[in-house]
This record gives sequence, structure tokens and C-alpha cells, in this order.
Amino acid sequence: MERPSPRGLAAGLVSLLALAATSLVAGPAAAAAGDAAPCALPRTPAHHSLGVDRWNGAYPRPDHALDAVMVFLSFPDAEPATTPAEIASDYFPSTTRFFRRASYGKFTLRPHPQREWIRMPKPSTWYGIRRDWASDRRSAYLRDAIRVADERIDFSRYDIVYLVADPDAPGVDSDATKVVNFDRPLHADGTDIRRVVTVFEQHPPDHNVLAHETGHVFDLPDLYHRPTDGKGDWDTYVGDWDVMGSQFGLSPDLFGWHKWKLGWLDDRQVVCVQSDRVVTLEPMADVPVPGASLGTRLAVLRTGEGSAVAVEARGSTGNDLSTCAEGILLYRVRNETPSGGGPVEVLDTHPDSDACWERSVYPPLADAPLRVGETYSVPGAHATVEVADRTPSGAYTVRITTGT
Repeated sequence: MERPSPRGLAAGLVSLLALAATSLVAGPAAAAAGDAAPCALPRTPAHHSLGVDRWNGAYPRPDHALDAVMVFLSFPDAEPATTPAEIASDYFPSTTRFFRRASYGKFTLRPHPQREWIRMPKPSTWYGIRRDWASDRRSAYLRDAIRVADERIDFSRYDIVYLVADPDAPGVDSDATKVVNFDRPLHADGTDIRRVVTVFEQHPPDHNVLAHETGHVFDLPDLYHRPTDGKGDWDTYVGDWDVMGSQFGLSPDLFGWHKWKLGWLDDRQVVCVQSDRVVTLEPMADVPVPGASLGTRLAVLRTGEGSAVAVEARGSTGNDLSTCAEGILLYRVRNETPSGGGPVEVLDTHPDSDACWERSVYPPLADAPLRVGETYSVPGAHATVEVADRTPSGAYTVRITTGT
């Protein structure tokens, strides 16, 4: 679920949850090994836990090509002003490019947009579409959507389902865009449907919104802070860093920890720091030329049974081309903190300054990275991080002192 923007299946559908994840049953586990293993936090029952020791088999793992169907839904109370092709172009190929860059070419999202609108049986206003949706109307919407779509679509061909509502229908609220998970998978065309992405965006939509929502399909958590009273700042946890925090961020590439969880980084690119060490970190968003090694991308300091501090380089390249500041980014990870509760918190190495007021979603964290020549004492880790140098290729030489 995204934060507010600036601007034969029926029985199974009754039982659903509007959470971004439900199953806590791990699938085939690939235990971490090698130098990174001591820092691999274990998965916990927390919603979208950031444990990386095993994969939750209830979610598709994006370590190979996946197929996504886009179903376009119209309503009796509105005639669509756009075509499915026009709306599909709002999201693709940009979303595919985002994931291809973020995964270093290891994952391809293949969209299959349908060519025609499929008419829902009730007016858009009847469904009561909004962010915190009444469960009975939400169930009715999903029941109707899957029923009318199943008449034309073979769901067994697809790994991901996007239900895209007519943006001009009077009852469509863009704040309602989210991933809906079923507590019991639906069965259609010989396949289980565990979740769908319900898209209610305007045309054109919010930037990177589908990359954010698709991240939930891969078991990634919301990193923004949702104020309990609906007021206040949503970006205090991670600011511009990572699309799971803000889809409008200047540095939307996924954190290295997320890439480790998803399988885009393996133990060869992750260093567990248990004593004084000098590491060379390649910028996280830097996509190497085909055939070249990724190099070390992430250093981790274990700070407790369920917590760690991650150290990575961020530069003006790839998905981070519009970044406000380059340098070494540090952030705390907690495996027992649920989605939306702050499972990741960026450490501000420049707490007395901010940057990019005209562009940043949260200027106090826009200049969070440590620059060359600077040293930072990591709270609670009994460690210091010094950025000793930057190589001609753009990698950072980082000296980590643990005191052990």
C-alpha cells in the first residue's frame, strides 16, 4: 500500500485480508553461507520480515523472468477516456527497466496488458473505493473483477495480476492503490492466485507507483512512516532512499539489504564485518557491463539477535541518477519490525544539515551519506565508519573499526 500522493471464485474471495502479506510459511530455504552468513538476520513472523536466511515460498521470488497480466476494468457509470494501451504505457516499459537495473539484469518483469476494457457489473461509486476500504465492498470489488476477467483470461499463464481501474470513473480513488492478499489462495485456471495488485491511479499515475506495489508482491515492506493521526511527515524513516519508502524519492534504487533478500546480491557481494576491516564498495545502483563482476556492494555489522547496520555506497547512476547526495549510506535493519513500523531506518551522518529542499521528499535525510574524509560513530554498534577514498571507477574505500 502506498502513502497518499501529492495530488467459481466468489466463495474464496469472501475470505481475504487487505495486508501486504499473509503467509508465514517459508518455501524452499536457501541458507546463507560464507563470509556473509553471520550477519544474515533470520526471518521472523513479522509482516514482511527482513530476515534473509530463507525465502517465504508464499511469494514469487524475482530471480528469473515473471509474467504479469494487466486487466483493465471499466464501470457502467463512466465511459473510459483513455485506452488500455495508453494506460499500459504509463507503467511499462519503465517498471520493467527499473527492476532490470535494480536486479543487475537477474530479473525481468514481462507485462501482458489486455487490449480491451472489461466491464464491471456495478457502478464505480457503489464499491466505495478508498484507502481504508470497507471489507465487504472491497470483497465485492475483487469478486466481481476476478469473475468478469476469468471469462477472458487464462490466469495460469501469469505470475502477477494487476487489476487496473478506469482512472476517470467517478468512484475511483487513487489513494486506494495497494496489494491485496488472500488468506486462502483462490484457484482459477488450474493455478493459485495468492494476491492481486489493485491499481486506482490517475492518468498519468504517480511516479514509480507500480515498482513500489510490485515490491510488495516480492515480500518487501513499506518503509514509510504512517502517522497515527493522519498528519505529519511520512518520510522520517528512510527519506528519498529506496522506492519502498517513497515512490517520489530522488534515490529510489532498492537498499542492498532488499537486494540480498531477493537474491540479486549473493554472499560474494556481501561482507559481514566482525572485526576491523577495509572494504571497497561499488555504488549500489551501478549496473556493470555484461560479463563483469558486481564487486562488493554491501557491508553489514550485526548489532543484535534481530538487528544489523548496513553500509553501502550510493552514487548518481542507474536508478539513483537523480540522487541529491553521493557517499556511504548507513541504515539500521530490524527483522522483527513489521511493514510500516520502521524495519529500516537511515542513519543521518549529517544531523545538523539538510539538502535539496526543492526536490527531496525529506530534506533532513537527503544528505545522509557519509562523504570522503568523514568518519561516523555508529550508535549502538561500538563501531566507526570512515570513508577513506573514492577510486577513479567510482567505488568507495571504507575503513570500518569495530573495537574488537
